[in-house]
Amino acid sequence: MVDTVPYVVSGEWLEARLGDPAIRIVDATTRLKLPNDDGPPTLESGRDGFARGHIPGAVFADVMDDFADPDAPFPITAAPSQRFAQAASALGIGPDTHVVVYDQMDAALGQEYYQFWASRFWWQLRLEGHAKVSVLDGGLGRWKREGRPVTQDIAAYPPAPFVAHRQPELLATVDQVTAAIGDPDTVLINVLDRDTFTGKRQPYARRGHIPSSQNLFFGTLVDPVTGGYRKPEDIRPLFEAVGALDPSKKPVFYCGGGIAATVAALQLAQLGRSDAAVYDGSMVEWTSDDSRPMATLEE
Repeated sequence: MVDTVPYVVSGEWLEARLGDPAIRIVDATTRLKLPNDDGPPTLESGRDGFARGHIPGAVFADVMDDFADPDAPFPITAAPSQRFAQAASALGIGPDTHVVVYDQMDAALGQEYYQFWASRFWWQLRLEGHAKVSVLDGGLGRWKREGRPVTQDIAAYPPAPFVAHRQPELLATVDQVTAAIGDPDTVLINVLDRDTFTGKRQPYARRGHIPSSQNLFFGTLVDPVTGGYRKPEDIRPLFEAVGALDPSKKPVFYCGGGIAATVAALQLAQLGRSDAAVYDGSMVEWTSDDSRPMATLEE
């Protein structure tokens, strides 16, 4: 898979290209509500927010439904290639389309508003072999703060001939993760907050993390003031510390449900390593089976 476009673009870059027929702007928002204490988060579509205001020319990608596997036992599991291709085609995304994806999140409002839905759709496009995809730095929140245009007009485009070419090396299955425990050639990286990683908090069916995992909280990769991604030179030490830049190891990121893990995959790609895998089922799948091992830490 050849990378032909920047992984992240600025609001200035995108505003100068509004109306460019070669670019498809996509709002990929799903809203996640974190519990006050233990227990799983809840999800709802971002379609209503899109209707209230979006970047001119943008279309809405329903990551919860159209781009998810309806037969999977866990929510927001990546859609099979054919289903993904049909949904992408309906948005006017073709083989030569440069997709710029954003979400409605605003990091200044807290963790549940971090920009991880945009990186999720970025990852899904790349999973299906579409490398011409960028993420808008800071999402709609930063776009608005910078005084850039927003509209309620709904754009429509003719279907495009999207063809999926699955890149299996970007997706880790539960069996592969099981085999990776203790494997010196693989580094498992949990991107959830430290309390969840250690087991102090329990948002999922069981406490803790997958054994032999490292911990790199995805929130440390985001600038909470601007809502954008932190600069590569600032985050390199974080990835080095967990072994993600070691060329002899395959990085596998996971989180709660395969969403926030894509922030780490995107930021690692900005450091020159775009081969990391995401465990799509993540903790929701892993903790659903009591036979799978778990580890906790006392701190």
